Amino acid sequence: MLAKVWSSAVIGVDGLLIQVEVDLALGLPAFSTVGLAEGAVREAKDRVRAAIKNSGYEFPARRITVNLAPADVKKGGTGYDLPMALGILAAGGLFPVESLASVGIIGELSLDGAIRPVPGVLAMIQAAAGHLDRFLVPAENSGEAAVVPGIDIIPVQRLDEAVEYLAGELCIEPVVIAVDAFFSRQDDYAIDFAEVKGQEHIKRALEVAAAGGHNILLSGVPGTGKTMMARRLPTILPELTLEEALETTKIHSAAGMLDPGTPLLVHRPFRAPHHTISDAGLVGGGRIPRPGEVSLAHNGVLFLDELAEFKKNVLEVLRQPLEDGQVTIARAATSLRFPARFMLVGAMNPCPCGYLGDPRQECVCTQMQIQRYRNRLSGPLLDRIDIQVEVPPVRVQDIERTEPGESSAHIRKRVNTARRIQEKRFQKIPTVHCNAQMGASLLRTHCKLDDASVRLLNQAIEAIGLSARAYTRIVKIARTIADLDGAPEITASYVGEAIQYRRMQS
Repeated sequence: MLAKVWSSAVIGVDGLLIQVEVDLALGLPAFSTVGLAEGAVREAKDRVRAAIKNSGYEFPARRITVNLAPADVKKGGTGYDLPMALGILAAGGLFPVESLASVGIIGELSLDGAIRPVPGVLAMIQAAAGHLDRFLVPAENSGEAAVVPGIDIIPVQRLDEAVEYLAGELCIEPVVIAVDAFFSRQDDYAIDFAEVKGQEHIKRALEVAAAGGHNILLSGVPGTGKTMMARRLPTILPELTLEEALETTKIHSAAGMLDPGTPLLVHRPFRAPHHTISDAGLVGGGRIPRPGEVSLAHNGVLFLDELAEFKKNVLEVLRQPLEDGQVTIARAATSLRFPARFMLVGAMNPCPCGYLGDPRQECVCTQMQIQRYRNRLSGPLLDRIDIQVEVPPVRVQDIERTEPGESSAHIRKRVNTARRIQEKRFQKIPTVHCNAQMGASLLRTHCKLDDASVRLLNQAIEAIGLSARAYTRIVKIARTIADLDGAPEITASYVGEAIQYRRMQS
């Protein structure tokens, strides 16, 4: 007897429909799995056998062959346990095979028949929507699965419960998620820019960065608030759209990092890996490639504190995702792409001891030590960071102020206004969403400079020694500043402010 069960796999961060074919034939009892099954899938036979017996069903004494199609795609993970078990029971005549025709099934089995959650369910359901009517998922995964429209999500907790449902003996209502209710909590942040004392110039730089999607580097002595301000950057970024929220949630789900109590991420992610991270941990990789920190920060912020302490080879792998908005990981058998469109925020000290330029404490570093420290950041990487500013020590009078500063909500209103201008500007270009992503042709179209702006920019290039890439970065920043003012044209005042965001201590 043959039974066919629909399931799904995650390839990178995208779902792929998989058909689990189960054949029960006469012969000596055996259980074989074919179709490029990885170790965890091959081990499923022991979990499936125990789960079936401990759920009160008879395990067939037949020759069982399980084929996972398409057979040329590697299958990993434990999510095929439940479809295998249900396929075996259907092929054995416990319930009609026809009941599996338009149903997708995923889940890991415990030895006692309980169904455990699996990662990547959101991507799997997205792949199944439009092809299947229903999808049986572990109860703990039902929330994230239900945010996908157009398919009924049936939560199951045990193998016998799934059998009774497919046999028509048990009614389980589909899970319904009110997506709008999640978006109503987008403004709920535990931190706020109102808590930052002073540093108005730096807060303005962060506002410009948020408005145009620009990468930013903060350099300053310890205790100036670099980390404090960086952690508050997501509170002034534009709200996630539903499409962005689903894309972000899908990545975290595929990485197995989605909280069961948070089926949909509605806040922009903020990732702050330690400087001991490896290059594979940062951009993704492994024997079975998984998303790295740059992908987990997709549509959000990647904060690298103590930037110069990161290994040089780790920092250099950032160059491709910063330019392309994605990471390509090539293996002998496959090549995967992970989305990685994020804002890079770096923070570093001006020297190894941290006190170069501090009026209150003397720097003890030699010039050679300072130069070696700064050379850890290559020129090509620095060129990809649009805004580079010095963070001065906080003044005593600012610390003593009792009134709060400008709130994140007020700053975000200006950022949202600027982003709406950019959305209208790039509405016919699906790959460009903000000023930081403009290419050369868009610069020529939308960033025309008057004579005074050109003269000022040329003078700055001669004085500071900026590269051609830095030239375009300044023009993009000036365009963003003009958008914040609602100005259609870039003037010399906007260029002048943009130049100030490219000046670092020498």
